[in-house]
Amino acid sequence: MNKDSLITQSKFDRMLEWLDPDRERAGNKHEQIRRRLIEILASRGCHEPEQWADETITRVVLKIDEVVKNFEGDPAHFFYGVAKNVFREYIKVKPLAFCPPAPAPPDEVEREHACLEHCLARLDEEDRGLILGYYSKERREKIDNRNEMARRLGVAANALRIRVYRIRIGLKECIRDCLGVEAR
Repeated sequence: MNKDSLITQSKFDRMLEWLDPDRERAGNKHEQIRRRLIEILASRGCHEPEQWADETITRVVLKIDEVVKNFEGDPAHFFYGVAKNVFREYIKVKPLAFCPPAPAPPDEVEREHACLEHCLARLDEEDRGLILGYYSKERREKIDNRNEMARRLGVAANALRIRVYRIRIGLKECIRDCLGVEAR
């Protein structure tokens, strides 16, 4: 059975009244909520965000009598909460497709690697060792390594992150210049 056929005009009117006693403002709020639901669902990778936003609204309308009695606060937040559950169902029905990026041509990879080497060589020895050490390990070893680096330098872990971040920004600029790429 189609859920839309269960929605009565009175339930829909009750939902609008819950949004705002003024019918026109309620209609505007309904459209704002629907647009926001579509944005949220699309940003999470839903391929049919309009359909699932409408499904969310339908579910709220079908439960409007219970919702009006028990929910306090901005009605939009209730819709967003329902959308979260609807999206979980969507993922079960249609798992999100992962499309890996196309691999770069080998000559481009070699050029990028050469620019990275060139830019690393331009760093002073301490910064080069810091950036290479910071990104040298994986998983648990990475965490332990970074904690050890911070301890050796006598700084907090956050200070180390900031220092590495600044070095990385300089490297990115150098690589962009080397490749002749416009800064974004």
